[in-house]
Amino acid sequence: MADVHLSNRKFVLGTSAVLVVIIYIVRLFTLQLMSDDYARRADSNALMRRIQFPARGAITDRRGKLLVYNQPAYDIMVVMREQVGVDTLDLCQSLGIDTTWYHRRMAEIKDRYRNPGYSPHTPQLFMSQLSVEEFSNFQEKLFRFPGFYIQKRSIRQYTGPYAAHIIGDVGEVNPADIEADDYYRSGDYIGKQGVERSYERQLRGIKGSEIVLRDVHGRIKGRYQDGRFDQRPIPGKNLVLSIDLELQKLGERLMRGKLGSIVAIEPATGEILCMVSAPSYDPRTMVGRQRGKKHRELSLDPMKPLLNRAIMGQYPPGSTFKTSQALTFLQEGIITPQTSFSCSHGFHFKGLTVGCHGHPSPLPLVPAIGTSCNGYFCWGLYYMLGNRTQFHSTQEAMTCWKDHMVAMGFGYKLGVDLPGEKRGLIPNAAYYDKAYKGSWTGLTVISISIGQGEVTLTPLQIANLGATIANRGWFITPHIVREIQGEDLDTLYTQRRYTRVSPVHYETVVEGMQRAVEGGTCRSAKNPWYVTCGKTGTAQNRGHDHSVFMGFAPRDNPQIAIAVYVENGGWGANYGVPLGALMMEQYINGHLSPESEAKAETFANKTIDYGSYAR
Repeated sequence: MADVHLSNRKFVLGTSAVLVVIIYIVRLFTLQLMSDDYARRADSNALMRRIQFPARGAITDRRGKLLVYNQPAYDIMVVMREQVGVDTLDLCQSLGIDTTWYHRRMAEIKDRYRNPGYSPHTPQLFMSQLSVEEFSNFQEKLFRFPGFYIQKRSIRQYTGPYAAHIIGDVGEVNPADIEADDYYRSGDYIGKQGVERSYERQLRGIKGSEIVLRDVHGRIKGRYQDGRFDQRPIPGKNLVLSIDLELQKLGERLMRGKLGSIVAIEPATGEILCMVSAPSYDPRTMVGRQRGKKHRELSLDPMKPLLNRAIMGQYPPGSTFKTSQALTFLQEGIITPQTSFSCSHGFHFKGLTVGCHGHPSPLPLVPAIGTSCNGYFCWGLYYMLGNRTQFHSTQEAMTCWKDHMVAMGFGYKLGVDLPGEKRGLIPNAAYYDKAYKGSWTGLTVISISIGQGEVTLTPLQIANLGATIANRGWFITPHIVREIQGEDLDTLYTQRRYTRVSPVHYETVVEGMQRAVEGGTCRSAKNPWYVTCGKTGTAQNRGHDHSVFMGFAPRDNPQIAIAVYVENGGWGANYGVPLGALMMEQYINGHLSPESEAKAETFANKTIDYGSYAR
């Protein structure tokens, strides 16, 4: 019995020993042949992968004039596990920063909310966008700061102080940007506004990488295997904008000291020739490490220079809107070109009065447009909304009216290729049913017929109205980018969009707009070189009225449609018409005549006192 127990013990011990040996052999095999854990750890000490940032695409105007380019800059990167023992005070003095900033930045790097994907083993951005001079000074001392490295990239530079709202700017990504697109890492840059934002995917390019060798002290000794495993970055695509820089410059000069916008469109293509928003700012101040400080200053300015009024300002269009009413009334058979209405200094009916300036009365449609008669268009809307032969109810008539407005590009975003566009407001039957508990008539809403009341448009929508009339009933969605290197434009910016109005009715409105220039409210837009069509607007406001102009030229084969909106500028003829005329002359003739240049300088020096403006 004892021999059996002894035999069993020997068997158990022998089996255990064999198993231990087998496990040991398997583990060695796994570690040495199957697993790359130790190899990767060794590589992480000897090798470092550095991101190679692509050059961002350049931006030019329609004539090839450079607007935005790249300039070399340098970032300081830090690998947190390698920078232990660095002389913090020496580092701060070398970079011209204080220790408070240093400790705050180190805490931000380690904050996994601010810096998703943080790892102490990978390079993190410590300080961005050093100039060439700053880079040269720090590079001489870099050996004293283990764990810190210099990474080359580029920053945006702008050739002049123009088109800030169009171009936009570039800034450091935030957590939301990183969460939305895994292309980005903490410390990367992204377009923040304007074209830089809306065409970020095309402009940014594709990152590359470079693997470098390091010695035991972490110093870079060269490229690993002569760059065999490096990946070259792919540059971003260049953009050609549709704007004419010289026209943009003139528009910004004319709007000095004023609030408002100028938008010009090439009718045949929908290309935006200029987009001025005043006040503006110099895009050259929004680069480098000072961008954040400058952005805060601009955001606190009560004049709101960061606001792109061309696409974000929602204003009453005033009498420019009468052209859309004429087209609607003609299409629905409410009037004919020969229909006349009386206007005794305004529309007077059942105790309601909408005032108007003095002019001959009664009058048909073409002179009504030429003289901007309020009474005519009030009567037109009143008869449309009260027409029970054609519409069963006021609500049905209102829906028809609204559908025409939407087809003309109002009430919804047009879809311009810039961020932040607003839609304006075109009221519908449900809007008024809610406001008046279902009890309302054409008289209740009569002011919308002259571009007042609840109606609001953006300057871009007003300019697009001019382009649509110039085309006799169609438009292409306005856009700011003309060409993308190696890529087609979105079909939204190449396809025609038609209104619900026959081209024959547009000819009548065109005739009325020509009448306005040749003998009506737009007389200062007349010139000896080409036929201009225009429409003034004096938009009522809680303060001084806004000065508005919408027009196009030449009448046949039009090259430019334009909207000018000057806040608190008074009558449309005060600012809107002369500024619009100067802009059209500059674009069509390629220059201003000496007389026009003198006029331009006069308006450039005119300022409007906005007092303690707040909007």
